[in-house]
Amino acid sequence: MKDLIGDLDFIEPSTANEQQPALTKKDGSRKLYIESYGCQMNFSDSEIVASILSKEGFETTQRIEEADIVFLNTCSIREKAEQTVRNRLQHINGLKRQKPELLVGVLGCMAERLKSRFLEEERIVDLVAGPDAYRDLPALIGQVDEGQKAVNTFLSREETYADISPVRLNSNGVTAFVSIMRGCDNMCSFCVVPFTRGRERSRSPYTIVEEARQLFQQGYREVTLLGQNVDSYKWSPQENNKARLEKAGHSETVNFAELLEMVARVHPDLRVRFSTSHPKDITEQVLETMARYENICKYIHLPAQSGSTTVLDRMNRGYSREWYLYKVEAIRRILGEECGLSSDIITGFCGETEEEHFDTLSLMDKVEFDFSYMFMYSERPGTPAEKKFRDDVDPEVKKRRLEEIIRRQSIHSLGRNQRDVGKTFRVLIEGESKRSADFLQGRNSANKVVVFPRGNNGKGEYVNVLIEDCTGATLIGKTV
Repeated sequence: MKDLIGDLDFIEPSTANEQQPALTKKDGSRKLYIESYGCQMNFSDSEIVASILSKEGFETTQRIEEADIVFLNTCSIREKAEQTVRNRLQHINGLKRQKPELLVGVLGCMAERLKSRFLEEERIVDLVAGPDAYRDLPALIGQVDEGQKAVNTFLSREETYADISPVRLNSNGVTAFVSIMRGCDNMCSFCVVPFTRGRERSRSPYTIVEEARQLFQQGYREVTLLGQNVDSYKWSPQENNKARLEKAGHSETVNFAELLEMVARVHPDLRVRFSTSHPKDITEQVLETMARYENICKYIHLPAQSGSTTVLDRMNRGYSREWYLYKVEAIRRILGEECGLSSDIITGFCGETEEEHFDTLSLMDKVEFDFSYMFMYSERPGTPAEKKFRDDVDPEVKKRRLEEIIRRQSIHSLGRNQRDVGKTFRVLIEGESKRSADFLQGRNSANKVVVFPRGNNGKGEYVNVLIEDCTGATLIGKTV
């Protein structure tokens, strides 16, 4: 479910709160349960939702059986993601039969795509809210409490939730997401994101830096800056902020490289990651900023989607195979061979030939990604691809090509990890190993999972680990 892809006229959302008195039980606070599906942005949005509703007296719970309100924060990137949500709603329907007053809501991209149709298709759903409508949730819940169905799927040109401090859900207390922008202006032909999340809006760098500073003070040691395309981050100040920016050594606008530097300066012990980069937009200024600061992690998620220029053209990705390889060369040159590099790959896109498929395999051989998120193409309603092309690759051919891509990636992942055996890395401990309480795990700068004996170390500490062995997914070592 944790996929990393990416991955109109707009009406300002309502922010009415007149019905707030209806939001709390007479016998105490109501309990909210949220499940998140899809990309990291959805998980970050769920934390914003929890924060908005906590101010209205809602208490979050990790047990769905305790909940008075259940929200599913959904993804529309592929048909399988939507089907997962519909299957989950069937299970929740059983809970609602036992607890008729249970309020069920669908949030996020699937809500935005289907809008009020969702209430007809899934009758147990009481509330539908798109990604820009979360401030309106108290009023929407109030409408449901009064016996109505509630919908707000208006998209905004302005909403960034910059003033809201997220409630960290299921947090390990060490790593946290920080949203820096919303929406996407790219019109990749296969993608629903521009239609479900709207146009790009960049958040003020001052609120981002302040959130990072507060997280460090609370004990967090790593932040991941999130955006559908972080490289297109661009914030323009109001007139009264220009002098402040110039004094800080920045131009009248702040681009992503400058934002990275501002966050890196919060504290040397605060690691900085980001996701997702777009091959057509990532700049050498970003790479040089990464090289200059040790605490900016040397890892880039750079979705290729395909290794074929002709497929990339049909996908409307805005770059060629040669351009992608040029960007990879710049990453290796400026950040070194140890810089972690991952990708998204879609197989079986409209009209894909065997030759185009082999182009993807050969691109993988040239780059040798540390890991990839790999999928069969899934046609999404309303996208340019659905309107312009036929989804004409046989499902069995898609499946076979995907298996070939997965096998190739497995070889590369193991090979890249084997090169790390004998090296020592600085690792941020995130908690116990999933397999044994006698071992701890964390990640190195290149975003590789490292497992080692517990010793006297604890969560949130930095340790140096000598790598002694590996699998295709994990580095194994000991502290030195």
